[in-house]
Amino acid sequence: MDANLPADPFAVTSLDQLLALYDTPRELVLKKVTHRLEARTLAFIAASPFAILATSGPQGVHATPRGDDPGFIVPLDDRTLALPDRRGNNRLDALRDIVANPAVALLFLVPGAGEALRVNGTARITTDPALRARFEFQGKQPATVVLVTVGEIYMQCAKAVMRSKLWGGRARPAAVPSMGEMIAAHTGGLIEPGSYDAEAPQRLLDTMY
Repeated sequence: MDANLPADPFAVTSLDQLLALYDTPRELVLKKVTHRLEARTLAFIAASPFAILATSGPQGVHATPRGDDPGFIVPLDDRTLALPDRRGNNRLDALRDIVANPAVALLFLVPGAGEALRVNGTARITTDPALRARFEFQGKQPATVVLVTVGEIYMQCAKAVMRSKLWGGRARPAAVPSMGEMIAAHTGGLIEPGSYDAEAPQRLLDTMY
């Protein structure tokens, strides 16, 4: 905190204070986490042309945009994602962070879909020739490939995208699984997808603000 700024009498400085301000999360919210890349998750990632990579290192935290053709982040097995490091400005903020601290998070977005897919895990950087060649495009290979080992996976509901009107009425791609389908897959069938999705529009409106 800047020593020249006056103290904030409304500052929240403890976990107890924070929790007192919010309702207890529903059981489903706590249980919707999975730890492996299953079919529904892979379908969402395959449709995503854009992700945000969050990292933290000695210089602080960074959130860097990553984008390419849909499916540019590729699963290697049910616990590993490969992300080519396409040409950028060479600041290497995220890569510097990963060298110092492997903890990362990915936020996947699909144009037209309100939900986001969140993946938390650890990362390492490789120059594996076979992987670099796999991601060659227009005769150019990425200098490195980031390999993310999945720790947890879960869906984020559509409220933020709906409030922001981010996609401006753009149609949802037919191949993208619904929120209900994703949660059912991630929880081993804890919900019935059809009824969950049917109730979602009113539920989101009721809890938007």
